[in-house]
Amino acid sequence: MTKPNESTNPAVAELIARSNRLGADPRNTNYAGGNTSAKGVAADPVTGEPVELLWVKGSGGDLGTLKPEGLAVLRLDRMRALRGVYRGVEHEDEMVAAFDYCLHGTGGAAPSIDTAMHGLVDAAHVDHLHPDSGIAIATAADGPELTARIFGDRVVWVPWRRPGFQLGLDIAAIKAEHPQAIGTILGGHGITAWGDTSDEAEANSRWIIDTAAAYLAEHGDPHPFGGVRPGFEALPEEERHARAAALAPAIRGIASSEKPMIGHYTDSAAVLDFLASEKAPALAALGTSCPDHFLRTKVRPLILDLPATASLEEQLARLAELHEAYRADYRAYYEAHASDPSTGSGNTPAMRGADPLIVLVPGVGMFSYGANKQTARVAGEFYVNAINVMRGAESVSSYAPISDAEKFRIEYWALEEAKLRRMPKPKSHQGRIAFVTGAASGIGKAIATRLAAEGACVVVADLDLEKARAAAAELGGTDVAIGVAANVADADAVRAAIDTAVLAFGGVDLVVNNAGLSLSKPLLDTTEADWDLQHDVMAKGSFLVSKAAARVLIDQKLGGDIVYISSKNSVFAGPNNVAYSATKADQAHQVRLLAVELGEHGVRVNGINPDGVVRGSGIFASGWGANRAATYGVDEEDLGQFYANRTILKREVVPENVADAVYVLTGPELSRTTGLHIPVDSGVAAAFLR
Repeated sequence: MTKPNESTNPAVAELIARSNRLGADPRNTNYAGGNTSAKGVAADPVTGEPVELLWVKGSGGDLGTLKPEGLAVLRLDRMRALRGVYRGVEHEDEMVAAFDYCLHGTGGAAPSIDTAMHGLVDAAHVDHLHPDSGIAIATAADGPELTARIFGDRVVWVPWRRPGFQLGLDIAAIKAEHPQAIGTILGGHGITAWGDTSDEAEANSRWIIDTAAAYLAEHGDPHPFGGVRPGFEALPEEERHARAAALAPAIRGIASSEKPMIGHYTDSAAVLDFLASEKAPALAALGTSCPDHFLRTKVRPLILDLPATASLEEQLARLAELHEAYRADYRAYYEAHASDPSTGSGNTPAMRGADPLIVLVPGVGMFSYGANKQTARVAGEFYVNAINVMRGAESVSSYAPISDAEKFRIEYWALEEAKLRRMPKPKSHQGRIAFVTGAASGIGKAIATRLAAEGACVVVADLDLEKARAAAAELGGTDVAIGVAANVADADAVRAAIDTAVLAFGGVDLVVNNAGLSLSKPLLDTTEADWDLQHDVMAKGSFLVSKAAARVLIDQKLGGDIVYISSKNSVFAGPNNVAYSATKADQAHQVRLLAVELGEHGVRVNGINPDGVVRGSGIFASGWGANRAATYGVDEEDLGQFYANRTILKREVVPENVADAVYVLTGPELSRTTGLHIPVDSGVAAAFLR
């Protein structure tokens, strides 16, 4: 039995190819924004009779990466028959549920609210896109006049209407009444275009986008945001990034006062130029307009009203004040519209959070936030789209986004709430940022891998930058993990690595001091250099990493975890191991000391005492294994089993066992535990903690 959305159907194959081409160019639409469709005929798998179908991008998909399984497939006759049961705009929410009764076959994506736009318009192929140039016209105060001037009778203005069945009816009527038209400008929203063939629909979409962009370029004011505000210009790059790293933890704390958020930092020319301009405060206060934009960025951003020349202390103090004002304003926005019969009702969802998702700092850049790195990055991209829209609208008219009342109707739409509820339950470490030292191999790599699998963003820190980057790449793209160089014995290098983590993900929540090495020698053969090297890397290195990270953890005010990968040797007196065991004892006591000192900030500090981790261990591979094997009189390949045989459980310890302990220590189950050392050694009685 052939599935109705398989790419073997020519209409589907053309639709996917067109969608991918349009979605690959950010000038056409934003990430996960817009939708495309095709109508065609396929055999009914039950009767074998031909049936007319609508294939349309489903809810939540992205055009640039769309695949056949991302399409919703509906019987066109049933979908169009919904006109007979539609009860008007007051009952829009009923229609999305009604689409389920029009579905054809099994599988596929859930129909989106824009399905009616595609099914009701009498054209074989329809595109709905969110190009910056098109939205600039759609949000201009004199958008109808501009539409006629720019496009003539080929494109028709549609006044703002919330997406839904009625908007589909409106566009269908416009196409019927204007046979010469190839598309529309949707007030406050975007564009829609159509064609008899896939190529024609794509060409019409591109013509509208390119024509709008050309008009803005030719007729637009080259300085649409006014002059530059003295003192608000971009700081030099090195100074700008240093200030961003210093501000980021506190700003992440602002964005995360209700739930932990991941951050993204942007200092593109578009952002910096906007923030330096005279009109930036007033335009930012108007908020974004396209529904895709403000659903990702919130109604409006928080913008710092101090110049870039202000001191760090002044900026931090003012941001705290602005945060309180922002929360109060957002609550007022919610309460005003939730109680307004025209926008809210007794069924209005509870307020989802009053913290900003976009924070703008003149001279420094933009900080954007989301539940994960991709969401945070995309929120920033959307606000850059919004800046481009404001630039275009202001260049030929004035920017006039949809009202707060209309934004509220979409932000707290029951359908949007239902979409949020369909999202999978977050993993245990989602929203957390882990910094793991010595993470390019062995125990550190296993820890990084486990934390990433549990939803954390991970910074793989290692002395070898290329190996760190390779290990990070194995965990996924840069939305999941990055690799950084970190000589933990060098304070400047440690600070630089922590700053890189902060700029990449917004902050740090979880630090694992794992970097280590060992030289197995008896006392009389241990040189001063041997002693210093091991203490520099493990005792001093852990101290430097914990100190640099603690500044971030304290500024964030989100609590956090520091975990030391110590050793059974921190409490067990083994032979020929004085330097290594002494530095491990140092690390073990750092756990106790820092647990006491950092507890008032909600930071938990715990340790893990592994033993006998031979397989996959970087330390053992570097010669330590051969020395230990010689000390115990066994072959090196038998060392792992030797260690296992001397334990109570008689089971070998591998790096993943240590990673499991880190997961448990930093997860929700042990939220009241600090100052603890957990043995991961299969049971060595001589190393029992007393």
